[in-house]
Amino acid sequence: MKHLRLWMFLVAAPLLGTAQDLQGDSPIPLDPDVRTGKLKNGLTYYIRKNNKPEDKVDLRLVINAGSILENDDQQGLAHFMEHMCFNGTKNFPKNKLVDYLQSIGVKFGQHLNAYTSFDETVYFLPIPSDDPEKLEKGFSIIEDWAFNAVLTPEEIDKERGVVLEEYRLGLGADDRMMKQFMPKVMYKSHYANRMPIGKKEILENFTYDKITSFYKDWYRPDLMAVIVVGDIDVDEMEKKVKKHFSSYKNPKNERPRKVFDVPNHEETFVCIETDKEASGSQVQVLYKDYTEPKKMVTVNDYKESLERSLFATMLNNRLEEIRNSPNPPFTFGYSYHGGAMVRSKEAYMSFAMTSEDKQLDALKVLVEESERVRKYGFSQNELERAKTERLAYLEKSYNERDKTYSSRFVGEYQSHFLEKEPMPGIEWEYNATKELLDKASLENINALAGKYLKKDNRVVIFTGPEKEGLKKPTEKEILSIIDMSADNITPYEDKEIASSLLRNEVTPGSVVKKEQDDEVGTTTLYLSNGAKVVYKKTDFKNDEIIMKAISFGGNNLYSNEEYKKIQFAMNGLNEAGFSGLNLNDINKFMTGKIARVSTFVGGTTEQMDGSCTPKDMEYMMQMMYAYFTDLNYDEEAFNSYKQKQSAFFDNMASQPSFYFQQELYSFLYKDNPRFNGIIPTKETWAEADYKLAYDKYKERFANAADFEFYFVGNIDDAKMEEYAAKYIASLPAVKGEKEKMTDLGFRLLSGEHKKVVNKGTDPKSTVRIMFYGEPTKYDANEALAMRALGEVLTIKLLEELRENESGVYGVNASGSIGKVPYAWYSFNIGFPCGPENAEKLTESALRELDKIIANGPEEKDLNKFKEGELLDYKKKIKENSYWMSYFNWCFNTGDDLSDIFKVESKINALTTKDLQAVAKKYLTKDKVVAMLMPEEAN
Repeated sequence: MKHLRLWMFLVAAPLLGTAQDLQGDSPIPLDPDVRTGKLKNGLTYYIRKNNKPEDKVDLRLVINAGSILENDDQQGLAHFMEHMCFNGTKNFPKNKLVDYLQSIGVKFGQHLNAYTSFDETVYFLPIPSDDPEKLEKGFSIIEDWAFNAVLTPEEIDKERGVVLEEYRLGLGADDRMMKQFMPKVMYKSHYANRMPIGKKEILENFTYDKITSFYKDWYRPDLMAVIVVGDIDVDEMEKKVKKHFSSYKNPKNERPRKVFDVPNHEETFVCIETDKEASGSQVQVLYKDYTEPKKMVTVNDYKESLERSLFATMLNNRLEEIRNSPNPPFTFGYSYHGGAMVRSKEAYMSFAMTSEDKQLDALKVLVEESERVRKYGFSQNELERAKTERLAYLEKSYNERDKTYSSRFVGEYQSHFLEKEPMPGIEWEYNATKELLDKASLENINALAGKYLKKDNRVVIFTGPEKEGLKKPTEKEILSIIDMSADNITPYEDKEIASSLLRNEVTPGSVVKKEQDDEVGTTTLYLSNGAKVVYKKTDFKNDEIIMKAISFGGNNLYSNEEYKKIQFAMNGLNEAGFSGLNLNDINKFMTGKIARVSTFVGGTTEQMDGSCTPKDMEYMMQMMYAYFTDLNYDEEAFNSYKQKQSAFFDNMASQPSFYFQQELYSFLYKDNPRFNGIIPTKETWAEADYKLAYDKYKERFANAADFEFYFVGNIDDAKMEEYAAKYIASLPAVKGEKEKMTDLGFRLLSGEHKKVVNKGTDPKSTVRIMFYGEPTKYDANEALAMRALGEVLTIKLLEELRENESGVYGVNASGSIGKVPYAWYSFNIGFPCGPENAEKLTESALRELDKIIANGPEEKDLNKFKEGELLDYKKKIKENSYWMSYFNWCFNTGDDLSDIFKVESKINALTTKDLQAVAKKYLTKDKVVAMLMPEEAN
């Protein structure tokens, strides 16, 4: 998906030099703000200073070697080697590496991570940059990963169990179907036989020399890049790169790093795969390119990439219109030209998720829309909208050029190293794109369809459920559609664009009172209709404002019978649009404008959430006003929503993991008359009442005086007051007593229980251990201690269940204590494993918990939690979304917003005794142990 990845770079890159007159054959320049170099041994490096987030640096080690380079007897060992780099190196024996990183606040999995694919292996290491010792150790770690892994037989054998558990996790319907169609997608290619997870029998039995030889052959300087981006001194980092990596040599008689192709084929391969556990139906079509991907080197290459992207934008806009129509053939569908799973092959690809009986209909639409473009092309109006959309998002990225997170740059530089994708920087891209969009040729873009669509080198893939009474499409039916005649295809009809989001005149109210809170930096506006607006101006992002409107009430105000009729229907109300405009009208009008609003009615509140750029803030306010006052009533749109939801959910229970959740919560909520399942079914849709849901929605949003409106971001005071007076103070309102939060008193099943659910044919199990109940009263310090307990126990469970027993790939414990709508606590332990180990590992997990209850946690583990939380807080306190989450919390709980500044002191004050106390108080009572086990053999 090369052009899409480039677009990700466009929306993430930083400010660079000035674009000049563009000559078509001129090379795309390199970003002057990144220092690049190559050591004598061939190792490449990229270094950039970037202060977002502060006092943090992202280190990345990129190896241009993955599973494609494995020998037949090494299948799965590229990925296994990735695991081994965390299990002992020269400077960090055994598990000391993870232990050290956790001690400085780097969380395993969340921050510290790695991945292996067909063609590369990549290690991520974000660390603090304000401590020279930590920085030095960070470089020692990536040096050790590169060259100094200690591959002892003992550690290899311990890790076999962990990797086999990861292999087990991948089993299921998707895996079974993929193994059937992958040989056709990768026809006669080496890639078809080199899936990164490997083969089970090899993982179980490979000899130690096989992984050692892979490491020696492919972890070498000329296949490596070191990337350093963050709040650092570039000169100092370059010295560290040279110090840590210059002395290593490439092996004598090194093996060539081959590039493997995907051969062309005259046939159109059709794959129709079904499975009893498949949870959804999908259609994929690939028209493979005949040649290898062309590298983007010159300005002309860049222009061609823009034209391909514009083609995809316009076609997908048409597909989105179809998705929003009555009786749509798919839940969603899209088409684009890009990478076909591997570096050496690109394709024009179409994809749709559809209902189980509409796969042929979906394929027909995907093919027909591509053929419509080939026959008639796009219109100039469509092209202008696509250009406007591209520039709007690029301008947002340009405006945020000094607020871009380091992780965005790191990904860009990785792609430059691995795939030679350009990295010119945002100013060049912004100016070049503006100029080249003007030159983008509709004729060239329309001609792309003729180049993409072909009669050979194609693959069509249908995947879906296997069940009685469902007719399976045939290869003949599929081929007749993909080879359809274009004779009866008519031109696309482009409808007129609306002139406004609002159809009714707005009569502004006024701001009657204004207050400042200098401590938290907020301004409160009291409006003439009784509504209240609280906003906080920030400089965290240049081009972002987020909004929330919230009021107590929600579905808990309605009877059990009413609730069951509106529960799932409520979520489909927005599909009707507003102000007499349908979704397609709104989407076209909003081309080039970045603003959105969504509505939600929950158990205890009704809310609207939104976001926008500062220049488009008025459009966000207009959307909010329309959702309050002029939501459309459209039964046809609602039925379309139901159809799409059914396509997505109807076979979800075929998936063992979902079936387990459904059965577990049906058991736990069996005494709750309002429990109606966790997803809609044919039965619940049958009782859904659209008219009742619409009326209840109007009732919930009828009184703006019951709401508080919060805004955070780059806000202009004058505009805020103007828009508040015009679009909020003008909303209908009834002054008087405000609605309150309602607790209906329904609770999860009490007592000690064990629930075993049998589903699925693969040897896979899931264990979930649950503690829950009601404390006497809510205590904020206990809540923090409970959350810390979850993370500390996770550390111990990883050490025991993963590292010592080799019984799981991942395990998690989490704890919460809440305040609304009543005081509650919840603590969960969960992990997937082999069925034969479920009982033993459950005992092990509870034994680790009992150790904390009896003796308290170790100080070092609590300190790991503290360091991680303090690092996260340092980053989040400068994010608009974090402040909005605090506004939301304080509205619901009545807490003081200034508590946001007390987070660090509360974290630092935590003691091991605090964690032991909540463990004793809450986790020695009744629990629920739930297990998913395979179906018993007949």
